[in-house]
Amino acid sequence: MAKTRPGRKDLDSYTIRGTNKIVRAGDCVLMRPSDTSKPPYVARVEKIEQDSRNNVKVRVRWYYRPEESIGGRRQFHGAKELFLSDHYDVQSAHTIEGKCIVHSFKNYTKLENVGAEDYYCRFEYKAATGAFTPDRVAVYCKCEMPYNPDDLMVQCEGCKDW
Repeated sequence: MAKTRPGRKDLDSYTIRGTNKIVRAGDCVLMRPSDTSKPPYVARVEKIEQDSRNNVKVRVRWYYRPEESIGGRRQFHGAKELFLSDHYDVQSAHTIEGKCIVHSFKNYTKLENVGAEDYYCRFEYKAATGAFTPDRVAVYCKCEMPYNPDDLMVQCEGCKDW
């Protein structure tokens, strides 16, 4: 872990303002956008730090939504899909609105009830280049369309296979 700068101290946790929810390093959070007409940003907290004036900052690793990536949203991207990016940032802890859970794709598809705080990630994303890891997604039928967990596939619209 990186060293703390003079006048700063690492914190084990932070309580979200106006709630009793506790955030720790490794937790995924919803962060308030400056444009309130947009949905909250999603990030993973890497570190929590307090300065000498008691200002709490969080070092985060951002998740991107498909429409925020180079290439944009595609047919197989689910509504709750996110990409874990290589984009890190430091933000005021006061911009944290709440906690959320970012599941693996496999675990997300096994959820019986998907809540408002549930998301999933099946790719890592390099923000500068637009590259994805893995650079392919598994396909599930003859027409080779990737699986979108939001779509109930009874008969494939592309190849008419069941």
